[in-house]
Amino acid sequence: MSEGKALSKVDQSGSDRDFAALARDLVDALPGHLWSTDSGGRFTYINPSMREYFGVGSLTEESDWLWRVHPDDHDAAAAKWRHSLHTGEIFKGEHRLRGADGEYRWFRIEGRPSWDTYHRITAWHGQNVDMEDQKAELKARTLELSLLVDMVPSHLWRLTPDGTTTLVNKRMADFLGLDVSNVSSLESVMDTIFHPDDVEAVGVELTRCLASGDRFSMRYRLLRADGAYRWMSGRAEPLRDQDGNIVQWFGLCHDIEDQVQATAALRRSAEKLAQATQAANLSQLSASIAHEINQPLAAIAADSEACSRWLSADPPNVERGRRAAERISEDVGAVTDVIARIRALFQHKPQARTVEDINQLINEVLSLMSDEIAATTTRIDTELDPALPQVLVDHIQVQQILVNLIRNGIQAMDSTNPLRKLRIKTDRDGPNTVVISVEDSGSGFSDPDRVFEPFFTTKSAGMGMGLPICRSMVESHGGHLWVKNNETVGATVAFTLPIGLPAEQV
Repeated sequence: MSEGKALSKVDQSGSDRDFAALARDLVDALPGHLWSTDSGGRFTYINPSMREYFGVGSLTEESDWLWRVHPDDHDAAAAKWRHSLHTGEIFKGEHRLRGADGEYRWFRIEGRPSWDTYHRITAWHGQNVDMEDQKAELKARTLELSLLVDMVPSHLWRLTPDGTTTLVNKRMADFLGLDVSNVSSLESVMDTIFHPDDVEAVGVELTRCLASGDRFSMRYRLLRADGAYRWMSGRAEPLRDQDGNIVQWFGLCHDIEDQVQATAALRRSAEKLAQATQAANLSQLSASIAHEINQPLAAIAADSEACSRWLSADPPNVERGRRAAERISEDVGAVTDVIARIRALFQHKPQARTVEDINQLINEVLSLMSDEIAATTTRIDTELDPALPQVLVDHIQVQQILVNLIRNGIQAMDSTNPLRKLRIKTDRDGPNTVVISVEDSGSGFSDPDRVFEPFFTTKSAGMGMGLPICRSMVESHGGHLWVKNNETVGATVAFTLPIGLPAEQV
């Protein structure tokens, strides 16, 4: 061997020794816990940092590390470690390990096998990463978040994708009288907290939202711990992963009992005021009619007597009788005028008409009636034709028609299925007409042929003038209004309006 080649081998050998020493120094200096075991799991190496934490004097003292695992974590850690030794799978785990001072700290552990050329495990190498501070920080943040959730002045809850309740905040738990630490109690009690009249409606809507992923939004009554039901406005949104799959639902419900009661009280006051106003107007109208008609009737009676007297004279005074008969005709005309004025009271005189978007008009009415609709837990579905042409109408009168028909539909469903639905639809009806329909899911008309008769009503407090007045308004616009019972359930009231423009635009 030449001298140059011999020196080269010496240099290479020295370099390998230097690298091995450097690697050993680096491993020994690392603050993390590094370790190696043989194929059976017995330690062959522990770096100084790990030795210091455990207070190990020699490797033989730490041949089995599992006795240092926290009792609550021991069985799971042991099973996982033995599984890895048997199968060669990478060992990963998080558990608490007791140090030389007797205190436990959380560690994240990972170990990987080393294989020989015959695919046999010759050793295991791994590391323990101290994560106690991270766990403590996470615990503190979790506690802070829990306190914030419990302080929110609303009821918060969480569901699994299949609808199982897994969490309610303290405010909701106190309201329902639940033990939040007992998850099984949540699952059993949540099925009994809804008012019997709302159970089916809530179940149907929640099932639909869980299946479709749509936002849940509904009003319902919840049973308080003291046995009283209170109205709630509930909402829930799905939380999705990066693939769009729903992983859980978060919801809240806000107590609106006081608002509902205030609205109901206001509505009752308005109804009483309307009844009082109707009675006062009717009384005033009756007195006015009696006064107006009484005068020409009295004149007719007097002229009739005079005519009879003049014609019965001897000889008959035909001229005077003729004059009395003429006055009778004039008095009859006066009665006719009085009756015409009375009829005019029930006819809305045409006001200035404007070109309107009927879809927008419907949305305005729904907005105005939102509290009234919400108080009945009625679901409103709209199918409004976006290409619907504008119509020339009396804005106020069409609003009155829609309010009357929507209110009638809601009232028709008061004693039916708790899931009350009302559908409002607009469409074209030929080239020059639009049609608006209001479809309810109530019991339908018992006698549809009589609904337009004045004073005919099936409501205990109704006057029977709503539909006749609506038809009168529609016909004053050149349209037509009709009713029909649906094939399955409920009834539909529909009316048409002609498409038109102001005269200056024609």
